[in-house]
Amino acid sequence: MQYRQLGRTGIEVSAFGLGVMTFGGQTAEDDAFRQLDMAFAAGVTLFDTAEVYPLPMTPGTQGESEAILGRWIASRSLRGRVVVATKVAAFGGFGYVRGETRRLDAANIRAAVEASLHRLGTDYIDLYQVHWAERPLTMVFQRPGFREALRPSFAGIVDRPEAVPIAETVAALDALVAEGKLRAVGVCNESAWGLMQYLNAAGDKGRVRIASIQNAYNLLDRRFEQDLAEFAIREQVPLIGYSPLAGGGLTGKYGADPKPIAGSRSSHIRNFVNRLGTGRLAAIEAYAELAQAHGLELPQLALAFAAQQPFMASVLMAASRAGQLEANLKAVDLVLPGELVEQVNAIHDLAPNPQ
Repeated sequence: MQYRQLGRTGIEVSAFGLGVMTFGGQTAEDDAFRQLDMAFAAGVTLFDTAEVYPLPMTPGTQGESEAILGRWIASRSLRGRVVVATKVAAFGGFGYVRGETRRLDAANIRAAVEASLHRLGTDYIDLYQVHWAERPLTMVFQRPGFREALRPSFAGIVDRPEAVPIAETVAALDALVAEGKLRAVGVCNESAWGLMQYLNAAGDKGRVRIASIQNAYNLLDRRFEQDLAEFAIREQVPLIGYSPLAGGGLTGKYGADPKPIAGSRSSHIRNFVNRLGTGRLAAIEAYAELAQAHGLELPQLALAFAAQQPFMASVLMAASRAGQLEANLKAVDLVLPGELVEQVNAIHDLAPNPQ
């Protein structure tokens, strides 16, 4: 396992992390503990969760992902040896999380941090991330970005009137860092413009600087390379890449005629398999054939490729069952030769970010 610096924070993270989004939902606690033990034994030190998890997201299970992670850390006496990352939710959906007035303001962020600290059973969070923007922005699951996110009801107004300014969010985070409750802060599902605003807001007032950005990155979705990659490298705000297997698409398990699989993410997320359009299926087949030609499994190729990107701090693995994680951990020490990387890029160049 390689270990890398998280921006300018001095915090070191493993090149592969473990996302625990399914823990307490799809994944029962005993299986979650097995996964956590396996990951830590393989050298994983970064564990990522959020206040709205687990999946499927319900009022009855909200926060259980954090709680399970906290119980595991306590039971193994690992608090000083792992990097705990969690997230605060902005408004939009999940009204059972602090109500419909939930915002990225000081009161809401403080309430979210205190609740997460309690569930995690700790007095500090290593990396605290804004889960998504309060702006009209879509950055995930191959959906379009800013222009298509604008809603006619805004009547030409770009931002919602009640949206909290980024500078105010940064000030709220900075106060909690000063109190020792947060070590570092990051953003998720952000654009280059948004990241710039966070950095400017920090620099103008000497407040906490964004340490990382967590966006999707995989063989089927390399949009991060278009603008954010240069930003990440030049400004030392590396990527924590989630969905490296495209939500299961790059496992190869859905085949040429994808159908929801019982117990998998496709059975819990509406229209999940519809995201596997003809372009994506063709790309998956090409990558699978390439992996096989080099004696690899498709997930190994996908995970190793993501980890080798120069803007990447850590690639988040995630699995609903321990057996899946065991297979994915084979990629931890895998280094793809330059010739294979070129072949991956050749497939991508034929149809970048396919639909």
